[in-house]
Amino acid sequence: MECFRIDESGYTGFDLLNADQRFQGASAIAIDDDDAKRLIKQHFPRLQAPELKYRALSRRQSNHPRLLGLMRDLLSDFKCVTYVCDKRFMLTLMFVDYAVEPYYYERGFDFYANGQNYAMASMLHMAGPKLLGKPQFRRLMASFQRAMKEKSDEALNDLVAAARATNWEQIPEVVGPLAHYSAPECLQAIATPGLNTDVAMIVLQSLITRMEVMANGPYRVEHDQSKNLATYHELLQRFIHHEESVQFRATEITTLSFPLKLHEVEQVDSKNTPAVQLADVMIGAAIEAGNNLAGLRTGGLDPEPLLALYADEQFIHMLPSIDFEEQRRFRQGTQGGELINYLAANLMGPKR
Repeated sequence: MECFRIDESGYTGFDLLNADQRFQGASAIAIDDDDAKRLIKQHFPRLQAPELKYRALSRRQSNHPRLLGLMRDLLSDFKCVTYVCDKRFMLTLMFVDYAVEPYYYERGFDFYANGQNYAMASMLHMAGPKLLGKPQFRRLMASFQRAMKEKSDEALNDLVAAARATNWEQIPEVVGPLAHYSAPECLQAIATPGLNTDVAMIVLQSLITRMEVMANGPYRVEHDQSKNLATYHELLQRFIHHEESVQFRATEITTLSFPLKLHEVEQVDSKNTPAVQLADVMIGAAIEAGNNLAGLRTGGLDPEPLLALYADEQFIHMLPSIDFEEQRRFRQGTQGGELINYLAANLMGPKR
């Protein structure tokens, strides 16, 4: 059975405002241990460490050509996909999904049609600090994150107060449902048991969507035994055991269908699994490129020649975009709202 090895980076649970880890993502690659061992030996013949780790290798300038060569071989010769998201943008997108959309849904508007939620979240993420006030916007996002986690009356009241403390009249269509109306449908959605701001489900959904396309038939997944991946492991089990027959059009080029072709997931010791080590290299390189392009870090691989190695279908990113027309075309006719509600009801918690 075909096996995809996966690894993650940047996971901070529900805390999407973590100052040290702005980006989160994961990579999946269909490669066996023999091929992985061969490539590691070919590109790093003098490696003495017991395990190939991207972070350790990228610190040395002398390793950069070897890392680029390894990435070139992986991306050209093996089935693989990498997903990266800006966690602060994801928090803004969740704000739109839970603190704005229910208000419009109750009034008969399909907020997800043609990616309108994505466009609104992009606008809020990029212009919100200036329009609402920078400290006020920070408080709004922090209060929303807390309310999604705690579900308490105190946290929900603090969220409404944070919305009212902004210059919300500048963008009333976004912040008005909370600030002006204290919209009960939005507060109810935020208080839904089982939902928080952890985006591991979104990361996995994106990987699985591509793995389902790349796999020729039934396949399995292996990943490391790290604490962070324990959450991913549980979610993968939920995906595997969901047997209802249903299909959603996620974007212009992707669909998600259940039941999956994914049949099995196993935790392994990465020290004994060269293939999992290469998944670490792939996601490590992508996260480092994101930090460098955002001006948050320096050093490591030059992101431009690295990103030039990816084919379009090998790299998925969830970042804000002001090209609203392109996003409308890309998401036209998609079933974003239905998919969110379905995953919430069947894999994350009760439907709001």
